[in-house]
Amino acid sequence: MRVLLGSLLVLLPLVTGAAELRDVRVWAGPDGTRVVFDLTHATPHSLFTLDGPERVVIDLSDTQRARELAAQLEGKGLVKRVRSGAHNGTGLRVVLDLDTRARSKSFSLQPNDSYGYRVVVDLTTEAQAAASIAAARPALPSSAPRAATAPVEKPIVVAVDAGHGGEDPGARGRRGLLEKDVSLALARRLAAKVNQEPGFRAVLIRDGDYYVGLKDRIRKASAASADLFVSIHANSYKDPSVRGTAVYVLSPKGAKSEHAMMLENRENMSDLIGGAEIDESDDTTAAVLVDIFQTSAMEASHDAGGRLLESMGRVNTLQRAKVQQAGFVVLKSAAFPSVLVETAFLTNAREERLLGDPVYQDRLARSMLEGIKGYFKAYRPSQQIAQTPGATGGASLQPVSLQGSLAR
Repeated sequence: MRVLLGSLLVLLPLVTGAAELRDVRVWAGPDGTRVVFDLTHATPHSLFTLDGPERVVIDLSDTQRARELAAQLEGKGLVKRVRSGAHNGTGLRVVLDLDTRARSKSFSLQPNDSYGYRVVVDLTTEAQAAASIAAARPALPSSAPRAATAPVEKPIVVAVDAGHGGEDPGARGRRGLLEKDVSLALARRLAAKVNQEPGFRAVLIRDGDYYVGLKDRIRKASAASADLFVSIHANSYKDPSVRGTAVYVLSPKGAKSEHAMMLENRENMSDLIGGAEIDESDDTTAAVLVDIFQTSAMEASHDAGGRLLESMGRVNTLQRAKVQQAGFVVLKSAAFPSVLVETAFLTNAREERLLGDPVYQDRLARSMLEGIKGYFKAYRPSQQIAQTPGATGGASLQPVSLQGSLAR
């Protein structure tokens, strides 16, 4: 009888049509805080704010809290704590107690491979919003006129992008290793090695367990005046025997669609080609300029991808012996060459073990660095780094202005 009663209680939300709140997850990043409500199925919701103290209130219609979920949970980032209780008989009210006033927005998500139905609340302070807007402003192209002053040292900037993050875990290995964790560990190792190289500087697009939008990743790299963008991932496939490393660059089809989009949106075009001003009345010049930047970036991306593939092939089996092409959003900037590295397969038992091994992670990061250095021996960013003998026999960095986005 007790077993039957327990089964009925479990099935009650499904029978009555009420949703059940199974979990509340809070992700904090530099651009804001995300709160995710995991639900058994879709339900309408509403959001409003209160002050004195600052709170965000979310009402979930026809929803009850799972019995194992506490009525009060600790928060993170802008959220001090999360409180919930019954509301209007059949609904559930969730209150986010905040540290400070914040902008809020909410939306619903359908199930995916990792999660079921979700309601998402994003919180951002005025300061975070202002910083995000500033970071999204593209850097001036390095071919822009400079004042007649002493040369300014400009290192080669490598934007290192750890794929996925926060609410988006990416692929999952059979032992539970997550792509977002592997990509961040590898990105940090690669960035540290880049920073040890004279004349180089690494910029981590994501340096914690939070999600960064795909277009925002490009904008952050552009704001940092990146000379190369490397996005790090781990692969998955239904066949566990599939293994190996692959490197992707933008496909011609993806480039064509991005070319059209930039011509339709001049502000977006300026962003993606490095901040150059475009005459809105001159469509022919705009099209030619986009084509020059994009062709140059794609050519350099192939070169960088080939060198990465060659160096990483000395550490791991290659899934594909040649650089692959795809329409990934993070590869679509025309301001700098971009490559996406699928380091190994989390769905392959051996490669999952290797990807979780710090020693192997270090070997992979070192092989990526070798490919990056090999690329910059042949290619230079448009603000080229010239090695000139210093007084102590070392090298000093002198910028050399070159026309175009890249020079060989």
